Amino acid sequence: MARAAVFAAGGALGAALLAAGALVVSGAALTAGVSGPYGIGIGARIDALSAIMVVLVGFIGLVVMAYSRTYLLGERRQGRFFKWLSLTLAAVLGLIVATNLAQLALAWIATSLCLHRLLVFFPNRPAARLAARKKAVISRMGDVAMLAVVGLTLAVFGSLDFAVIFPAAQAMAGAEVTGAVTGIAVLLALAALIKSAQMPVHGWLTEVMETPTPVSALLHAGIINAGGFLILRLSDVVSLSGGTLLLLAVVGGVTALFASLVMLTQSAVKGALAWSTIAQMGFMLLQCGLGAFGAALLHIVAHSLYKAHAFLSAGSIVDLTRATAGVGGGKPAKAWHLGAALAVAVGLTAGAGALIGTSASGNPGAFVLGAVLVMGLAHMMVRTGGTGAFRPAAALRGLGLGAVLAVVYFALQSGTAWLASNALAAQAVPVGAPWIAAVMIAGFGAVLLLQNAVATGRTPRSLRVLYVHLLNGLYLNTLFNRLVTRAWPAIKGA
Repeated sequence: MARAAVFAAGGALGAALLAAGALVVSGAALTAGVSGPYGIGIGARIDALSAIMVVLVGFIGLVVMAYSRTYLLGERRQGRFFKWLSLTLAAVLGLIVATNLAQLALAWIATSLCLHRLLVFFPNRPAARLAARKKAVISRMGDVAMLAVVGLTLAVFGSLDFAVIFPAAQAMAGAEVTGAVTGIAVLLALAALIKSAQMPVHGWLTEVMETPTPVSALLHAGIINAGGFLILRLSDVVSLSGGTLLLLAVVGGVTALFASLVMLTQSAVKGALAWSTIAQMGFMLLQCGLGAFGAALLHIVAHSLYKAHAFLSAGSIVDLTRATAGVGGGKPAKAWHLGAALAVAVGLTAGAGALIGTSASGNPGAFVLGAVLVMGLAHMMVRTGGTGAFRPAAALRGLGLGAVLAVVYFALQSGTAWLASNALAAQAVPVGAPWIAAVMIAGFGAVLLLQNAVATGRTPRSLRVLYVHLLNGLYLNTLFNRLVTRAWPAIKGA
């Protein structure tokens, strides 16, 4: 079964590469399949968005399958694991290449149901059962939203075929839309927020670590991106509602800030990676809400590759820590030094954006992530030696690296937006988007200053109290655990 699963995953990746090649040759979206009444059917739609995503998922799926052969060697139920892992991967691929909303919704539900069997692969672990049941409850909420989207879309557009929906939605751009269309956009946003583990339904993602590591890798690098993919696939519809875009931006932004703070308090490697995923999904939905659909697609690709590697190599973290002990040491920077470096980082981002043609006001979604990326290098600009003295050479290296990173990021973002321009909605910047971007940049600057203050060891009591509350995720997950255990009292010891 293991050999067959790896072979099938390799075949899926090969088919994805062939489809992407056919798209390049044809220069236009390719569709194949069977369609019935109201556009309901089964098939494959290959455009720039689905081609990028299907190659990405196919590649990660093959890596996870190959890794699993060694990871589960000798496991009594290895065959069952590979069956459910194959079905889960098939459901994700079916979701990506769907030609109509009915097929997408069925694959959306199937992905969750198959994943559930993997989450309870070790059924004798109470914590695993609790996390899986929490995921089941939350997923059913998302499923209801998706089924409501299907019904409303059929009523408004008269078809579920994307070939009918997309041109009709594009024709509505710039005009006042009906309440039903706004309802479709809001329900799509809710389904995406639920699928991507955004506040306040994020807790399950941090508790599914008792499943085998390959499942965590596929979940965090592939399945969790389904919410973002849903928004990108139906961006023509979502962008018709400015209020929906603001909903995505606000919830995604708040979740990204909250999860980033909590991540700093985690000592367990996989726990920190889980909170990192929640934050990254928040960032990605923030970009969608600010109308930067191309930047969100680039974010999905980069995060998927990084997070798959991070989970599959998590077992080597002890060796890595020992090997890098003492590297890059020095005393924490002074607060005003770090604050000045953060301001310089934002300035570098603005300069690089102007060079590429991306401004904070014209494309706030792309700018905000670029600024946060370069701000992450601020510590390098003010890195001190053992004496704590400022080092100009280190500052120059940090400045140079920050400038290069900003230019490369904006170039990649612009390239991705151009590559997928025919598959994504035109950029739609909602009212107030630049202010949201400014708040996010200021918020992450404050997070970095807080992190530096904690590193000095001279933190006031209020920050130490905040640390404890953040360590527990502000107890939001604890409240949800009580609700679930009250509904399913059979989960003992969780």
